Amino acid sequence: MAELSNRYGDNARGRFYVDRECIDCETCRLTAPENFKRNDDGGYSFVGVQPRDEEEEKQCVEAMRNCPVEAIGDDGE
Repeated sequence: MAELSNRYGDNARGRFYVDRECIDCETCRLTAPENFKRNDDGGYSFVGVQPRDEEEEKQCVEAMRNCPVEAIGDDGE
């Protein structure tokens, strides 16, 4: 389970985040491409833009559920 204290600093402020457990598998970027981005230098994903509508929110929840290492968190903000 993702931990807020372990989140990457380049996550957009808000509900969803990616922590340092990310293995750069690309699942989140394929599932919610408008929201998850890749840090090419670090080799990990992060939330570039928080969901702006219901569809993007659903995609982010799906990405969180499908993350193989549970690196995506939802702090409920």
